[in-house]
Amino acid sequence: MTERVSRRGRIDNESARICEAIDYDFAGHFGNPDGSFAARAAEIDQLIMRWLVNHPDGVVVSLGEGLETQGHRVDNGRMQWLTVDLRAAIEFREHFLKPSRRFRHIAASVLDPGWANEIEPTTDVFIVAQGLFMYLQPKAVKRLFADLVNRFPTAELVFDVVPQWFSSLTMWGVMTTPCYRLPQMPWGIDADNIGACLREWSSGIETINLLEYRAPRGWIKLMEDLLCMNPTNKRYLPCLVQVMFQKEET
Repeated sequence: MTERVSRRGRIDNESARICEAIDYDFAGHFGNPDGSFAARAAEIDQLIMRWLVNHPDGVVVSLGEGLETQGHRVDNGRMQWLTVDLRAAIEFREHFLKPSRRFRHIAASVLDPGWANEIEPTTDVFIVAQGLFMYLQPKAVKRLFADLVNRFPTAELVFDVVPQWFSSLTMWGVMTTPCYRLPQMPWGIDADNIGACLREWSSGIETINLLEYRAPRGWIKLMEDLLCMNPTNKRYLPCLVQVMFQKEET
């Protein structure tokens, strides 16, 4: 499901076009959107646009992108955008978003290291893993993260995490509507454990920043507001993780 994301007050026309073209009762199945996905995407948009100021000809790699239209929102007219997703997802994506010279698609599992061979070693790279890591097994997340550091030692990565309690909830099974059960999210981590975990996985890390994003409405907003009444509870909320890589110690 897509949510319209505003960039500097403008509607994401590509996302709106795709949503309207798909004959499906999104709200009836998934419930009314709470805006959290849009808030998350908008925050990542800002990170990419700031990166593009210093790397206008760089490559943005979006892992497991689905029907996300982020590349069109942040496009500076010079960057390269590389979507990596499973073959079925790429085929569906291409019904609505055709590849081009600057917007390329690779049909592959993000866990298959071969897709990285499509990028020149000297290229400036920004990697987006939006709504991805939590759906992977913990060992797979560790392996993928370490591989990204090894393959792109000067890159920047942004991904989002869910806290451990929410991961456990999805593994038990929870219905958000009578028609929709939340998919299982095997990897969850509390915010106060992220830094130590990533540095244990790899020594090739320069900086780690944790960034907040919040649902603007709905029961998710109510829950987050209640938790944030005690600042120490913020570690139990989803967040974005921005990582700057550096060459690993030898």
